[in-house]
Amino acid sequence: MYTETQILKDTTQTAANGSEGELVINVGPQHPATHGVLHLVITLNGETIKKVEPHLGYIHRSIEKMCESLTYRQFIYVTSRMDYLSAHINNHACAMTVEKAMQIEVPQRAQYIRVLMDELTRVASHELWWGAMAMDLGAFTPFFYAFRERETINEIMEETCGARLTMNYMVPGGVMADLHPDFVRKVKAFIQLFKDHIDEYDELVTGNVIFQNRMKGIGYLSKEDAISFGCSGPVARASGVNCDIRKLSPYEVYSQVEFDEVLQTEGDSFARYLVRIAEMKQSIRIIEQLIDGIPEGDFQAKTKAVLKLPKGEFYSRVETARGELGVYIVSEGGTTPYRIKFRSPGFSNLSALDHMVRGSKIGDLMATMGTLDLVIPDIDR
Repeated sequence: MYTETQILKDTTQTAANGSEGELVINVGPQHPATHGVLHLVITLNGETIKKVEPHLGYIHRSIEKMCESLTYRQFIYVTSRMDYLSAHINNHACAMTVEKAMQIEVPQRAQYIRVLMDELTRVASHELWWGAMAMDLGAFTPFFYAFRERETINEIMEETCGARLTMNYMVPGGVMADLHPDFVRKVKAFIQLFKDHIDEYDELVTGNVIFQNRMKGIGYLSKEDAISFGCSGPVARASGVNCDIRKLSPYEVYSQVEFDEVLQTEGDSFARYLVRIAEMKQSIRIIEQLIDGIPEGDFQAKTKAVLKLPKGEFYSRVETARGELGVYIVSEGGTTPYRIKFRSPGFSNLSALDHMVRGSKIGDLMATMGTLDLVIPDIDR
């Protein structure tokens, strides 16, 4: 963590080497608006941003290297600690890669449960983002509204999985345990709660003139640039890029449900905001279609206690709350992977930040960065 003396020293030295009239400031690595240990070195001319340099490494744990010494059952749960707000979906991607390699057929009941958990996770993640986004811009009340709904989801997760954030519920072949007897009833109650309160989000934030003035035209990212930077998820879809993995390459039972890929073409911060609000509604739509049709049967395929993947290279990808997560495994035929690589959405989305904010005011940085919805351990793994 930078002390005030270090920041002043670094700023003075950097400014002395820069152009006349430029000021270099440090935001982070510990700062409320970075939502994690992200360090930004920002070059300013007055209040206008000339350059933003993200500095990573403050929470690096070498997760990919750690996975090389873990079994194919164990490594799945390390990914809960990457994008911890999409833990279920991260685990899902890893389990799918192992199943693809071993040609394991997942029971229909398990597929339904997985998708339901994924979509509940997506809503919970977007709820937290919505509350934090408003708080970044000075509105504290929405944070409590967001956590009202999010807490209901956490309680549902806790009953079935035994945990609220890093659930460790997905296993190769299905899920670790069957649904809690109250799961269906409580999910239906949550759906009604969400529908009753979603209009309050628009009343409090979306339609607020001050909020719109802070967001519209800010942090513009064109469709071509979004593709060039490798952006995915709501960040890319707000620029008109079709990139929803659930549509492009459906997995589990996503091909059996009807939902829309939410797209905006404006490419600014407000467009990214609107995409996530609409995505929550689409997730509820998916959950409604599945909740009454969960088939009977096994929740997990029969697999060996110790898994050995055949020799080769295997890749699977899923749509997390922040975009495309890819899992790449190189196997030499043993019980542990030779190499694992994760393609996480946050790194590519962050790479576009400098391009998006150049020429804007320092006060607009928080709005732009907030709509990227960064989870730093997902980037700095």
